[in-house]
Amino acid sequence: MEQLPMYQRVGKVAYKADLTNTIKLMELTKFPFKNFSTIHVGGTNGKGSVSHLLASILQEAGYKTGLFTSPHLKDFRERIKVNGQLIEKNYIKKFFNTYYENFLEIKPSFFEISVALAFSYFRDKKVDVAVIEVGLGGRLDSTNVIHPIMSIITHIAYDHMDLLGDTLEKIAIEKAGIIKPKTPILIGRKQDEISHVFETKAKETEAPLYYASNYIKKFDRRPENALVEKTNIFVETHKNIYLTTSPLTGWYQKENIQTAIVAAEMIPQFSTLRIEKKHIESGINKVIQNTHFMGRWFIRKNKVPIIFDVAHNEEGIKEITCMLKSLQRRSLHIVLGMVNDKDHFNMLKHFPSDAIYYFCSPSVPRALEVDRLIQIASQFDLKGKAYSSVCRALSAAIRKAQKNDVIFVGGSTFTVAEAI
Repeated sequence: MEQLPMYQRVGKVAYKADLTNTIKLMELTKFPFKNFSTIHVGGTNGKGSVSHLLASILQEAGYKTGLFTSPHLKDFRERIKVNGQLIEKNYIKKFFNTYYENFLEIKPSFFEISVALAFSYFRDKKVDVAVIEVGLGGRLDSTNVIHPIMSIITHIAYDHMDLLGDTLEKIAIEKAGIIKPKTPILIGRKQDEISHVFETKAKETEAPLYYASNYIKKFDRRPENALVEKTNIFVETHKNIYLTTSPLTGWYQKENIQTAIVAAEMIPQFSTLRIEKKHIESGINKVIQNTHFMGRWFIRKNKVPIIFDVAHNEEGIKEITCMLKSLQRRSLHIVLGMVNDKDHFNMLKHFPSDAIYYFCSPSVPRALEVDRLIQIASQFDLKGKAYSSVCRALSAAIRKAQKNDVIFVGGSTFTVAEAI
């Protein structure tokens, strides 16, 4: 595994902009995805949350459910789960031993092998359905070989512009690549500036297109305290009224919960899967319990609350900093580390200037050097010290934090992973 190029660690050099290798791997493993139903989830922000919510709902409906997501936080096996349980180490070892010589010939990327591994595992575990999250983009992503019962596209924002394009329209075109012929496509939110991209693609492929926001009559959540462990939610769709609680307390999760609810209501129209109102309510309530989802406004109670969030583009950072600014607290301590291929200027401009910063670099080749991070941050009057590692930065923040303070850890998935 260490010899394989992994996009999350090294960046653009690991990205394979075609499906040739994936198709070879599917041929090699006998197209395992044909043995179970799939739901494909793409987008920029929210696709991980929607994927986990849907997997939890399907589990509550009694289906043996596979879940493929990326990246992982602590353990590679987090990417491949069945009913919330990590793929076994022995299965991974056997898979590599079986196909090692083929891998030497095909020269696939880390992600391409991960997709083949996941699909093979789901087949061998005889799952009923698998929720498959797009890795990067959509059109040329390795997951885009499947024939899902439904495709879902969440909110589109600027991210990976060096690979997907420097305008929202170009990015949307790549994301729209998961729209399949005559396969229903659910868009989480109608974004007027790019809706024509999805509508054109849907028309070309004769795919029924729906906007989740059109099916929500009312969504209410109480309280708006950003440090609660669960939030009560009231949702009214055209079909049902839902009263439940959600452990996904980030304010930005409202849109993701809406999308997951509408998707779950629609799935029975296009498949033999049966999902009831009670499954949707309990699936939302038990999403962390069922899937072990982490890293999205994830709160640990230490001597002061520590909030972890993997937001790593401007749109995501705006949501997070809005919540940070709303906190009732004395001092705010921010442990911040980023990778080098992001829009640092437009991310950092949203951070509060009254916080105490602990600047660091995550331990990956893509990491932004801490001195450069401090240099950019200084343009926005963000003040703090440099630390040699994420762990040292977090330890310093914990030592210095006093009663009624709050600590936030973020800026990159890798920063959160090391801190957790």
